[in-house]
Amino acid sequence: MNTTRYFLCNLLSVIALLLAAAIPAPLSAQAPQWEFRIRAAQTIHQQPFTGRVYVFFKPSRLQNGKPPKSGPDWFSPQPMIAKDVTAWTPGEELILSLNDVGVLKFPRDLTAETLQWMDAQAVVRANPNDPEVGDGPGNWHSQAWRLQSPGTVAFDLNQVVPERKFTETNWTKLLRFHSTLLSDFYQRDFYLQAAVTLPASYYSQPTRRYPVILEIPGFSGTHIHGIHHRPVRELNNQGVEFIRVMLDPSCPLGHHVFANSANNGPCMDAFFEEFLPSLEAAFRTDARPEARFLTGHSSGGWSSLWLLINHPEEFAGTWSTSPDSVSFKDFQLINLERPGENMFHDQQGERRPIVRRHKQPVVYYDTFSDMEVVLGPGCQLMSFEAVFSPRGTDGLPARLWNRTSGMIDPKVAAAWKQYDILERLESNWDELGPRLAGKIHIFMGTLDSFYLDGATRLMKDSLSQLGSDAEIELLEGRDHMNLFDGGLDQRIEQEMATKYRASLTQNLQNAPESTMVK
Repeated sequence: MNTTRYFLCNLLSVIALLLAAAIPAPLSAQAPQWEFRIRAAQTIHQQPFTGRVYVFFKPSRLQNGKPPKSGPDWFSPQPMIAKDVTAWTPGEELILSLNDVGVLKFPRDLTAETLQWMDAQAVVRANPNDPEVGDGPGNWHSQAWRLQSPGTVAFDLNQVVPERKFTETNWTKLLRFHSTLLSDFYQRDFYLQAAVTLPASYYSQPTRRYPVILEIPGFSGTHIHGIHHRPVRELNNQGVEFIRVMLDPSCPLGHHVFANSANNGPCMDAFFEEFLPSLEAAFRTDARPEARFLTGHSSGGWSSLWLLINHPEEFAGTWSTSPDSVSFKDFQLINLERPGENMFHDQQGERRPIVRRHKQPVVYYDTFSDMEVVLGPGCQLMSFEAVFSPRGTDGLPARLWNRTSGMIDPKVAAAWKQYDILERLESNWDELGPRLAGKIHIFMGTLDSFYLDGATRLMKDSLSQLGSDAEIELLEGRDHMNLFDGGLDQRIEQEMATKYRASLTQNLQNAPESTMVK
């Protein structure tokens, strides 16, 4: 064989192989992908829609009666994708796929293989005024479908999440009224509401007035959680009966914690100027501050402390359980005052956990942040930004951390300082200390599920050094979920009842006879 010819033949073969490798394989030869085609029924979608569209996924073994749209479990977040659309017209088909650059994915490395055999459901956030996505009233959703082999899945958005109904009972009544302050802020009608549960003797003793327990639920909780179908069993042996009020702290951007803020409006002002007068006009409360008791769990625990330290003379005290971070020197393990702080990694470069179970980290900040990027406004960390951050130039809450790198913005962190409860107490103790005497009661588990115990320890040590009589207890081995095991709720009510009894004794000559406990 001719050597030159042999060399040229081999060279041409090599070039052909290189060219073949450079040319993309036909689509049929690539790994199969999911394509989600979403169309809204014209019965629910008559006008062009601008907002976010989601597909939620959930392993069928985790359903437990809840569809995928119920959203990701914080302790084990499930996958989801989303896309922001502009002027999506009725009848138009919207296509979402994992390789679409405009699609947000959680987790970031979500693959087609991950989704196989999961259940999927499409959701549209048609109601931006409710922080919930899958269960937000007015939002649209499809049926749930089981995913099998990757391919095309069609979703028909033909259902609307109904309004949450508050069904009054003989013992729980709805207090709901138009808030002028918050309506002016939002430039639309805004209502304050609460569930008011009456004591057993309320109807039989029509001239009697009752002390009030004002309870603030945690993140995602509302007044609807306060409905009772029978008289509440009093947990004290003092003979004291209470009117119980479950407040609604929800707002478009999450939980407003009853703080005035640039993004949520004058929520604290509305509570004192509008809510309390309306409550006392509608129900037979003992309107003396000595008869008002605050309590709350988690974000509700933080809220109750915030209301108390801003208006100490308005309450007999607060019994706060597992409050959100009361010091930003330990914001769930992060020191927001330390230069160069990173939300995703600690000083040693290790991933920061945000959720633990039985001492074992189960969710990390970077994962939790990625989840919230897809879910959008109204999530837990974004809810903190909505309260504590100034409003950015884009009209949204200024971001505390970079969503990609996790770096903390020191300017935003400095703006948060005005909401640091411990900082406010330490800076104003000479003035606040005497006014808060006997009024601060905090209970926290030493193994809090969200690492909130660190900030509470800081407060306990600091107030002790200041000579405060604050009751701050860290319950050994308890976490965020089991804090009340062993009768903490009974103990709290017992302390409230004892304090109320003492106030009646002290004010016997001035208190109307109708306020006395029978």
